[in-house]
Amino acid sequence: MTIASELPDEGTIRSIRARLKGPLVLVGMMGAGKSTVGRKLATTLDMGFTDSDDEIVQAANMSIAEVFDRFGEEHFRDGERRVIARLMEECGPGSVIATGGGAFLQDATRNLILEKGIAIWLDASQETLVERVSRNDRRPLLRTGDIRKKVEMMKEARDPVYRQAQIHQRSDTGPHQVAVNRILEALDKWL
Repeated sequence: MTIASELPDEGTIRSIRARLKGPLVLVGMMGAGKSTVGRKLATTLDMGFTDSDDEIVQAANMSIAEVFDRFGEEHFRDGERRVIARLMEECGPGSVIATGGGAFLQDATRNLILEKGIAIWLDASQETLVERVSRNDRRPLLRTGDIRKKVEMMKEARDPVYRQAQIHQRSDTGPHQVAVNRILEALDKWL
């Protein structure tokens, strides 16, 4: 695989935007860079960006950790599904949506994303994920226990589901713009 060092030309970017029939939805493990890469992708394509976790926090009027603690994961996932469905409807093809790490694992949410959008699996090595998620303690599923072991187990269980995404892109160390450029190349070929 070649490293995309430069953005596609403006004509290619316009062509990609014109061929989109739904939002671009970034899926993958926590710490893969979905929000950061998603913002850069949206800026490059001159599209709107929304982080579903931010929308959930706003809708619930509490942090994600508080929702987990007060109501449990099942309640959180139901709210997450409803928020993502609303975003897919409201934002449409001129948008990029970053989802939480567990969103795509839920059958109803995954089916909605695959049917009405383009799922982009942002993947990273276990080492990269551990390094990134260790920087913050707000992740409900990683607040206790051995983070490295939990990430390893989650990645092993989740990767087969993430593979259902239409586009697969690595996002390890290095500039996030490299991942954005590669996503654009993959979209241009896939669309």
